[in-house]
Amino acid sequence: MTTAVLGPIRTTKARSARPPITSSYSDLLAQVRDEGLLERRRGFYILTFAVVALALAGAVAGLVLLGDSWFTLLIAGALGVIFTQFAFLAHEASHRQVFASGPANDRAGRFLATWLVGMSYQWWMTKHTRHHANPNTIGKDPDIARDTISFTEADAARATGFQRALTRRQGYLFFPLLLLEGVNLHVTSVRSLLGKTPIPGRARELTAIFVRFAIYVSAVFLLLPVGVAFAFLGVQLAVFGLYMGASFAPNHKGMPQLPEGSRVNFLDKQVLTSRNIAGGWRMNMFMGGLNHQIEHHLFPSMPRPHLARARQLTMAHCAGLGIPYTETTLVKSYAIVIRYLNEVGLSARDPFDCPAADAYRRR
Repeated sequence: MTTAVLGPIRTTKARSARPPITSSYSDLLAQVRDEGLLERRRGFYILTFAVVALALAGAVAGLVLLGDSWFTLLIAGALGVIFTQFAFLAHEASHRQVFASGPANDRAGRFLATWLVGMSYQWWMTKHTRHHANPNTIGKDPDIARDTISFTEADAARATGFQRALTRRQGYLFFPLLLLEGVNLHVTSVRSLLGKTPIPGRARELTAIFVRFAIYVSAVFLLLPVGVAFAFLGVQLAVFGLYMGASFAPNHKGMPQLPEGSRVNFLDKQVLTSRNIAGGWRMNMFMGGLNHQIEHHLFPSMPRPHLARARQLTMAHCAGLGIPYTETTLVKSYAIVIRYLNEVGLSARDPFDCPAADAYRRR
């Protein structure tokens, strides 16, 4: 397994011996196409959807049978996992991985995202497309834009008051904060639909999300006492947010960032800013293919079952060109993310802190 060094991406003298970057990526793409790795695997996705849908039906049946019981919170946790698995499928449909037809993928993705998960498909598409075009690029990648968590020292330095105290400990607080990410995802996607920016299918998505919300919440409160019902919704949203965040966070956080306005070729930009997670087919199921982040960024429309073979081709290709290829375990990736966020958080210096002591803490 290889690791990448944090910091700006630079071109070294060793890179000058490479073949032209465009032809280099084209060579890799040709290998991928020759092996049929871009061909759709509809059977896999139909089976995966059927299994997750069956799990959803089982969870609903369990909720009805258990009724007035605190054991229903176990069902709530299961629903958090099930909705995340549906979100993975919506993500893959948005990348045209499921069907050959773009409209068919959009219909499937919109159904999964709005009716089953309760989020805006169009909002996700817009945000995620910007991320893929400029991963870890300051000022362009929405996934490292300043929010509750700061991903750059410049953003951390702007924190004041309570935000500053949180930022200084944001690495340790990152995973606890993900318990609120489920609520944040739902609220942010609906807010985007209610904004003034023109959005295709706005009325259709709002209708689906609110009908789904009304049916889901009504069913929970009809089947459970008020206190248990609130706890049920809280657990489901917490597990959903934690699972979603824990699946996406290892992919780029703590990897090199590109300065705003930088010009980096496609191959370097996608490989050097991404991190794979080792673990074989089990990790592929757990993370919905996001464990093969490098290959996903190089070949966004590649179906999940083909990513493992593409990994072998990409590793060999990068080794031949001297491009660092980063892969580590899930636990180690989380440790990297926590350490990186804490290092960034030190930039949120209290005005009474000693700069020399602050610099010493960074060592």
